[in-house]
Amino acid sequence: QVQLVESGGGLVQPGGSLRLSCTASGSILAIFSMGWYRQAPGKQRELVASTASGGGTNYADFVKGRFTVSRDNVRNTVYLEMNSLKPEDTAVYYCNADIARRRIGSPPVRSNYWGQGTQVTVSA
Repeated sequence: QVQLVESGGGLVQPGGSLRLSCTASGSILAIFSMGWYRQAPGKQRELVASTASGGGTNYADFVKGRFTVSRDNVRNTVYLEMNSLKPEDTAVYYCNADIARRRIGSPPVRSNYWGQGTQVTVSA
C-alpha cells in the first residue's frame, strides 16, 4: 500500500509563512510528479505547485513568487514553502503524487495518490 501523509498546516497571520511537508511511504518503485493542490470552501480543487522527479517545477499563477515547491527524492518527500500568505490562501492543501507501486508476484502499477489534506488558515 502507498500512503501520502501531509503535515505543517495551521493558523498563520496574513503575511506570514508556513512550510508543508508530504511524505510518501509504502511499496514505492518510483515517484514521477509530486505536488500540491488546494480546495477552498465552495470552490473546486486546484493545482498549487508540482515538481517532477528531475526537479522541474510548475506553479499556479496566483502563488508564483510567494510559494516554493521542492522535493527530496531520498525521503520521498515534497515540501511547499509558503510566504506572504494571504487570507485567500485559506484552504485544505492536498498532497498528490504519481507513483509506480511494487506488487509482489505482479507487474508494478502506476497510480495517482492523494493525501488526506492539511488545513491552512490565514487570518488575523
